[in-house]
Amino acid sequence: MQSKGAVKLFAILLALVCVYQLSFTLVTRSVEKDAKAFANGDPAKERQYLDSVNTQPVYPIFGHTYKKCKENELNLGLDLKGGMNVTLEVSLVDLIRSMANHSTDATFNKALDNAVAAQSKSQKDFVSLFVDEFQKLDPNGRLAAIFATKELSERINFNSSNEEVKQIIQTEANAAFDRTYQIIKTRIDKFGVTQPNVQKLGNGRILVELPGIKEPERVRKLLQGTAKLEFWETYDNTEIYPMLEEANKALKLTGAADTTVQAEAINTDSLAVPADTLKDATAAADTAAKSEDLVAQLGDKKEGGDTAKTDTTGQKSFEDFARENPFFAVLTPSVGQNEQGQSELRKGPVIGMSLIKDTARVNQYLAMPQVRSKFPREFKAFWSVKPIDAEGRVLQLVAIKMPNRDFQAPLDGSAVVDARKQKGQFSDNWEIGMSMNAEGARTWKRLTGQNIGKSVAIVLDDYVYSFPVVQNEISGGNSSITGQFTLEEADDLANVLKVGKLPAPARIVEDTVVGPTLGQEAINAGLISFVIALVLVLLFMVSYYSNAGLVADVALFANVFFIMGILASLGAVLTLPGIAGIVLTIGLSVDANILIFERVREEMALGKGLRLAISDGFKHAYSSIIDSNVTTLILGIILYVFGTGPIQGFATTLIIGILTSLFCAIFITRMIFEWMLGRNKDIRFWNNFSKGAFKNIHINFVERRKIYYMISGLIIAAGIAAFVTKGLNFGVDFQGGRSYVVRFEKPMATVDVIDALKGPFGKSPEVKTFGGENQVKITTTYLIDDPGQDAEVRVTDKLNEGLKAIGGNYTVLSTQKVGPTIADDIKSSAIWAILISCALMFIYIFIRFKRWQFGLGAVVALLHDAVVVLSFFAIFNGVLPFSLEIDQAFIAAILTVMGYSMTDTVVVFDRIREFVGIHHHAHNQRKVINDALNATLSRTINTSLTIFFVLLAIFIFGGEVIRGFTFALLIGIVIGTYSSICIATPIVVDFAKMDSEDKK
Repeated sequence: MQSKGAVKLFAILLALVCVYQLSFTLVTRSVEKDAKAFANGDPAKERQYLDSVNTQPVYPIFGHTYKKCKENELNLGLDLKGGMNVTLEVSLVDLIRSMANHSTDATFNKALDNAVAAQSKSQKDFVSLFVDEFQKLDPNGRLAAIFATKELSERINFNSSNEEVKQIIQTEANAAFDRTYQIIKTRIDKFGVTQPNVQKLGNGRILVELPGIKEPERVRKLLQGTAKLEFWETYDNTEIYPMLEEANKALKLTGAADTTVQAEAINTDSLAVPADTLKDATAAADTAAKSEDLVAQLGDKKEGGDTAKTDTTGQKSFEDFARENPFFAVLTPSVGQNEQGQSELRKGPVIGMSLIKDTARVNQYLAMPQVRSKFPREFKAFWSVKPIDAEGRVLQLVAIKMPNRDFQAPLDGSAVVDARKQKGQFSDNWEIGMSMNAEGARTWKRLTGQNIGKSVAIVLDDYVYSFPVVQNEISGGNSSITGQFTLEEADDLANVLKVGKLPAPARIVEDTVVGPTLGQEAINAGLISFVIALVLVLLFMVSYYSNAGLVADVALFANVFFIMGILASLGAVLTLPGIAGIVLTIGLSVDANILIFERVREEMALGKGLRLAISDGFKHAYSSIIDSNVTTLILGIILYVFGTGPIQGFATTLIIGILTSLFCAIFITRMIFEWMLGRNKDIRFWNNFSKGAFKNIHINFVERRKIYYMISGLIIAAGIAAFVTKGLNFGVDFQGGRSYVVRFEKPMATVDVIDALKGPFGKSPEVKTFGGENQVKITTTYLIDDPGQDAEVRVTDKLNEGLKAIGGNYTVLSTQKVGPTIADDIKSSAIWAILISCALMFIYIFIRFKRWQFGLGAVVALLHDAVVVLSFFAIFNGVLPFSLEIDQAFIAAILTVMGYSMTDTVVVFDRIREFVGIHHHAHNQRKVINDALNATLSRTINTSLTIFFVLLAIFIFGGEVIRGFTFALLIGIVIGTYSSICIATPIVVDFAKMDSEDKK
């Protein structure tokens, strides 16, 4: 072996780097173990201990701090550690509307709507889609007429072409995306989570990974908040109430109101009202009775209101009232009682209250033209950010007054130069103190001076945080936002305001939350499967290849060590599919050693001495090893490019594993053999039972090829029939929706869960047993198209409503949300990944083997494997006791199977090329090819069995999360082995027509 010294030096240096990088993980585990011992089960004490040592030296030799060690430890993915994975999409619709000053032009708004609809089916960027749709609607239309605003006057004039305007919009969109990314990153950095990952994705999306997060709703608010801070003048309730009455009458006349609203009176006697709105507190109105004086009626029905929900008479009374007063059935006007006990309208900007579940209907009513026309153009209503009752169910509706000149807030967050949390001056509650710039201070002084004795509403992201009554003119530019904040809420709000406003809203389009319990179970399952697979491989190699197998085992340990060390060095994330990738790499690593060992055995069978046989065995195996690993590497790269999240984790470990496997199999194994030969050590490549294995087997594969075609055809036909009759089980990431893994205390029938959730969700969700009988996976599309920030909360409330009805305790172990646009992109990426893989495989095989027939045979075999695996998933869908979802993991499995199949095919083709080269004068070329196929049987079967048992260990012990994934791999390994011999090679034979009989 040439350059032994260089190889040794590289191996030593690589080992030292790996030891150093992995040592950070050992140090942090030691510190965290001490923290657990100190806390004795108290999470607060554990956090306190870790905070205290955060900047203290904990690394024994180099003196690195705990923070430094934590930043450099081996990153565990969310599926192992628990946490949150969020994909945000920058809303360019809002940005474009803003650039056009919210133009009311019909063509402009229709083009935007059409672009949104087309976005899910196109790979074009949104700006191009918008411009295309605009020009379709009005070929002569000029964008400059819409975008030549005061703010853009220096860049766009009325003579600007559509292409010029498009470029400016695109530039602004790119700048908005970059700014949004920076703001999101800064918010996360200030959030204080360890090892966050914020990265840009394509199509205006941002990926945020937050390990260990236990408050996902807090994170959603932090990420989606645009920090659009506004200060508004307000109307008084007495001004708006007559308009509400008119709107109520108009709504009744339309007949469009919902008269099936359940009676549920709002009892405000026990409402918790923020201190700064004490003078503006609304009193309850009971809407379950009827009288000629509506105000008196609304104020008098306090007694008995709480029983309206259960009393049949009360329900009937409420239904009658709802028919006559559809608006007031969902919006309780702000009515109270004076000192004489008479009903009267309350003062202040609050015009009504609604249960949270009714707010969407109130919004719908207010948007109806018949209702909107009853209010002045300057009127706008916002909901309070927090419920005002102890149960957290009632929101206030606040009426704000827009300036009639431009309908924009007289003062916004751009004037804020600093924001901080602070204790209230007259209370112990947290509030947000703000400082404004000079211009903002002047505007604030004017605004407060003009509204003495009135309320000014402080609105953030279209929610009212407070509406204090102005006592006097405020100068100096200092103000505060109050609202009974917790410490965490005050922290987050100050963070958001200080970092700045997002240039465009960012909406969550994909969201995965994994609880720490499921994460720990995944770690345990992954480690168990890893250890069992490793033991199986080690035992097989020793039992079949004697002490040469021990050498392969040493190289295998080195390979795993290098993989872990390189993962830590690169800061890559180890996921559960990543562990599966390492385990699969073990099998692929063994394949290289098996190729070498089988070649050495062949050389020794020819009578060569041990040293020469080892040398020639390595030399003759290089071609197959390199070809097979390069093809798998190509597929790994495609997986990495087109995959996301855990799939990228799988691809990362696969790519690293392929490279380290090559190094260990070719160099480490060879160095050990050279060392043993130098010391005259006995090296054996077989035992008594394995010495003659596969020697007397001879199968006529080529002549039986039509039988194999028929077998494959029957399987595919059965798959098509199953697909037509049963369909496929598409996962959330392919069809969009939300899924929840829920664990109950006792076994739970899926039909009971479906029945319990059918009502809250409006239709039956998909519910399947997930692991044990007490664990289910619930999938629903409820509100998946709702872009509102509160949609997630509303869905969770409905989920809990249904699950609580079942009875007993339960735990939501993980959640996943995939928006429709993301789902379409995932499907598109999956198709492209498979097509590009096939194209690259054809090109590579064509270049290496110099005949297009070999490329065709390889690609047909790849497509055959994908279709057969898909057929098995269709056939066994709903039959097997575990989920067979078609999702990203399935696509990863398909590509992995294609990689393995290609590895097998390349080895077979390489042997065919060798045999044809040696026997090129032979009359019967089919016999030569058949002999080549039989010569590869020992390697093919040994490798396939090794990888099969490795995957079987993952399938049995790896946990429910990746069971469908490993099932696809198990089928794929069998099918891939079969296709490389029984499909790929016969295709080459049929199209090449090498035999003289074919030429005739």
